[in-house]
Amino acid sequence: MRTDLFDLHRGDAPLLISIPHNGTHVPDAIASQLTDEARRVPDTDWHVADLYAFARELGASMLVPTHSRYVVDLNRSEDDVSLYPGQNTTGLCPVVRFDGGPVYLPDAAPTPDEVTARVDTYWRPYHAALREEIARLRAAHGRVVLWEAHSIRGTLPFLFEGPLPDLNLGTASGASCRPELEARMTARLQAQSTFGFVANGRFKGGHITRHYGRPETGVEAVQLEISQRCYMDEDTFAWDAARAGRLQPILRTLIEDAIGYATGDSRRA
Repeated sequence: MRTDLFDLHRGDAPLLISIPHNGTHVPDAIASQLTDEARRVPDTDWHVADLYAFARELGASMLVPTHSRYVVDLNRSEDDVSLYPGQNTTGLCPVVRFDGGPVYLPDAAPTPDEVTARVDTYWRPYHAALREEIARLRAAHGRVVLWEAHSIRGTLPFLFEGPLPDLNLGTASGASCRPELEARMTARLQAQSTFGFVANGRFKGGHITRHYGRPETGVEAVQLEISQRCYMDEDTFAWDAARAGRLQPILRTLIEDAIGYATGDSRRA
C-alpha cells in the first residue's frame, strides 16, 4: 500500500517495523515559515528505512512516513505530554531543533489550530495504519512484535549530557514487552562487541512504544535508538556504506530473534 503520507509494506511475519521519523518532506506552506537551518530537516532519522531494508526479506511489515517530524512528530502523543519530564525535549509540532536552535522564523510558529489541523492531516492516518497493521498481524499469528526504529545524532548537549551509547534499547522500563523478549534482545547485544549499548537509559521508548506495547494483549513493543555515527556522516547526513555494513548484520540478528520469539509464542498459544 502507498499513500502520499506513508509507505506500508505488508509482510507475513509477526513483526512490524515502524520508522516514524524517516520522512523528510515539508509542504511548501510550512517550509516557507522555517529557518534556513530547519529547512535542511537536520533532526531526521536519516536512512533508517535503508538500514532495515533487509527486514522485508524476512517477512517483516514496515511503515515509513513521507513527511518530516517538523510537520508533526508521529512519536508524540496528540496531547503533547512530555515523556521525559524535567529534561529538554521537543514537541508535537517542534519549534526547537535538537541543537536548541529555532525551527521557525520569528512569529511563524504554528498556532494551536494549526497544530490540530496537522494532527488530523498527518498524525491520525499514520496511527490508523499502525493500528490496522498490528491488528492484522495479531489476528494472523496471535502475537506481534512492534519494532520502533530510530536514530539520532550521537552527541546533542541540548538533549543529553555526553555521547549516547551506540545502540539504545527501550522497553518502557520493561512495561512494553515481556521479560523474555527484552532478555533475548539484551543477550544478543551483549554477545557482540562492535557496538556499545544500553537498555532503558536516556531513551526508554517514545509514545508509540509506550502506547501500543501491551504484552497482555499479545502486542509487544521495543524501541532501538541508534547513534547515527554508527552508519553515516553526522555532519553531511551522507550514508556510509562501510559503517552500515558493520551495523546491519547485528540489526538483522535482532530482527530474526524478534520474529523467532513472536513465532514461537504464537505456536505455543
